[in-house]
Amino acid sequence: MVTFESRDPATPAFWSERFMQRITPWDRGGVPLALERFVAQSPRPLVTLIPGCGAGHEVAHLSERGWDVTAIDFSFAAVQAARAGLGQWAERVLEADFFAFAPSRPLECIYERAFLCALPPDRWQQIVRRWAELLPAGGLLVGFFFFDQSYKGPPFGADPEELATMLSPYFDLIEDQPVEDSVAVFKGKERWQVWRRNVAGC
Repeated sequence: MVTFESRDPATPAFWSERFMQRITPWDRGGVPLALERFVAQSPRPLVTLIPGCGAGHEVAHLSERGWDVTAIDFSFAAVQAARAGLGQWAERVLEADFFAFAPSRPLECIYERAFLCALPPDRWQQIVRRWAELLPAGGLLVGFFFFDQSYKGPPFGADPEELATMLSPYFDLIEDQPVEDSVAVFKGKERWQVWRRNVAGC
């Protein structure tokens, strides 16, 4: 039986334990189709941040297509796992706290993949404000959002209306699609969304 000492998902130790024991049911082992389509349809590469990157599969996909991508995680074990699998792109993964991280270049895009739902809902307002601080007007928040009636987690499910209420002062929703290749833990409960940073929330 697998046992864990850390029970607080807001701490790096919680996630490091799970990566070290290879208990990562949220990891699909590759790049989701919706992200592949988004990248293929983008008029140009974007300066992108991936918070809470985990194993970081998307880093190589974006980098190989010319995107300037930085991935961060506050779990040292997650960072080690990502670097081990990324070869020449390993240096693009950093151990860092999202709430304190300062990008070396102005961002154009933030990719959300199981970062919001990994942290307790009482941190979500802080996450949304930080997204808004990091992105200029016109910048894009893209990725997967987990919706569920149960708030027990992780993953912590959001209510669609509550999430929209948090985001709408800063972002405008420009795309909302079902996800066709979810892993079991997210199946039928996540949406691919693209939000554009607005001027009103500056």
